[in-house]
Formats: sequence, structure tokens, C-alpha cells
Amino acid sequence: MAGSPPRCPDIVRAAYAELIVTDLDRARWFWVDVLGFVITSAEPDALYLRGYDELTHHNLILRAGSDPALRRLAFRARGFADLGAAEEFYGARGLRTARIPAGETPGVGEAVRVEDPLGFTVEFFCSMIHPERLQQRYDLRRGAEIARLDHFNIVVPDVRAAFEYYRSLGFGLSETIEDERTLYAAWMYRKQTVHDVAFTGGDGPRLHHLGFFAHESHQVLRICDILGSLRAEGCIERGPGRHGVSNAVYVYLRDPDGHRLEIYTSDYYTGDPDHPVLRWSVKDPRRRDFWGNAVIPSWYSEATTVLDLDGKPRPVTPEKQTAESSVGADGFSR
Repeated sequence: MAGSPPRCPDIVRAAYAELIVTDLDRARWFWVDVLGFVITSAEPDALYLRGYDELTHHNLILRAGSDPALRRLAFRARGFADLGAAEEFYGARGLRTARIPAGETPGVGEAVRVEDPLGFTVEFFCSMIHPERLQQRYDLRRGAEIARLDHFNIVVPDVRAAFEYYRSLGFGLSETIEDERTLYAAWMYRKQTVHDVAFTGGDGPRLHHLGFFAHESHQVLRICDILGSLRAEGCIERGPGRHGVSNAVYVYLRDPDGHRLEIYTSDYYTGDPDHPVLRWSVKDPRRRDFWGNAVIPSWYSEATTVLDLDGKPRPVTPEKQTAESSVGADGFSR
């Protein structure tokens, strides 16, 4: 129909992220030797990693660079036509796009990268090489026995604007933190779990954390024991605990460059077409931790720099809404 807006790309799930690390050997120690990620392939300046359930080439790239940063987030799209849809969808909004030839990223087919309205570099692809299946290679498992990438959590100055943008991409809404005036956080999904992307209010754009799924809660506890045994307990930033939002058992870790990741398990199914949204009051102390553990200051204030399509740091905009930590019931102590 003449005048119809371009359709959005049909997104399947959060697929992978690329982090810039300053010491690739030290990053390998943390992500591979300690956490237990599998190396699918390696280059002199990059590692391509995956969890044991991941049936695609990678769900994390670690690339050597001078300063820690997020280079890009990547979503898997349904088919090749969705790459063109992404170009049209973002081009119609005056946003930069770039077509990436197959193989430029090892294992990944042709792709489209964009600078999205929130300031993040995002890639859409529809095909990726399938490496050896490792789901039943129990003899290889170690560390936290990471299964797969689950979600991205991003810091944005305006959570409502981020919610509206991702809703325009066809994402569903599972849970929120809010009051009568402000949306403080939101969890949104394409796959049938609690989220593929979530928003934390703050100065942005920045990456808050990458969430990785483990099958059982004892794996969350086990990685804490391993880090303690290695005298690397300083890598544990928050938890272990159970979230109110998502009901998941979690621990937050920081890698040697300060990148935050979450080991996460026990969330729930969201695939019903009339899935009801769970709305948490910002004054409910159970929302961030169901057991009442305090949120620490760094969880709200520290996050990873984001790079643009040219690999340059994105400028950060101050938070445009009331900070959740200033009005919420959890604060920084019991």
C-alpha cells in the first residue's frame, strides 16, 4: 500500500555480542578457563565463544583493543528478506546502516548493521555456521557450564522511549518496574522466555550486562565457589540471589575489563499470545532481589562504553527520568 511504513525485521532472538577487551590472554582465562565457554575459533586478536547448548558458531566475540567497550549487539532474523527490511526500517528513520558481506565475521552469513535510535550498534543476520553439537559432551563441561546467551541489558536515559522503540520491532513485554508516573525498567522478548532485551535507566547508551543461561541453580553457586577457590572473589559483584522480576536465580560477575555478565537460570515461559505483564511497584523491595538482598551502588552507576559503526565511542546522554535508586525501596542496604 502506498505510504505504508517499512516493515520491521522479524527478529528471532538475541544471538551474540562483541566485547572489546584490553588483554586477550587474561580475557581467555576468565571466560574460557574459569567460566567454561567453548572456543569455536580463534584469531590473533579475537576469540569466538559459545555455550554448550549453542548450535551456532558463537554467542560471544572477545576482540583485543585499547579500551574496554561494546562493539555490537546481534539479533538473529527470520530470513534473508529481513535484512532488506532492516535497511528500509532504519533508513526511513534517517539512521545509518551498513551491509556486511558473508564471512566478514567468521561463521556469520550476510548481515546488516545499524545505529539504532538508542545509540547502539546492532547487527541483524539470518544464517550462521553450525559447529559440532556439544549438548551431551558432559566430559567437556567446566566452570558455570554456560548453556547459551539469554539476553542483553542496556542502559538508556529514557526507558519509556526504549520500550516504544522495541515494541515497534515486535517485542513482547513480560515485566516492568514502575509507578504512576515513571517506567523505571522493562523486560521484553522475542523468544518465549522473559527477555531478550531489558532496559536500565541511567546515563546512556551503555551496556549494563550480558545475560547467560545455565540449566540449574547449583551452577550459579558453583561458579562462586570456583572464584573463591582461585582467590578471584572480587569478580563477584552482586548475588547470588533470586530476582523478583523474572523469578530467576542469578549472580553478577565482572570480567578483568569490568564488563558485567549475569549467570542466570529458572525463568519462565512467555509464549502465550495473551501473556499477562507483571508490573512491579518501584517501592516493592522484592523486585530486584526476592530474598531482600541489597543492590550495590556499582550496579546502578557502572556500565560499558558503546561504539558506533565506525568503532568510535558513543557520547553519553544524562538520564532523563528519576533514578530508580533514588525512589525505590531497596536502596543500598537492608
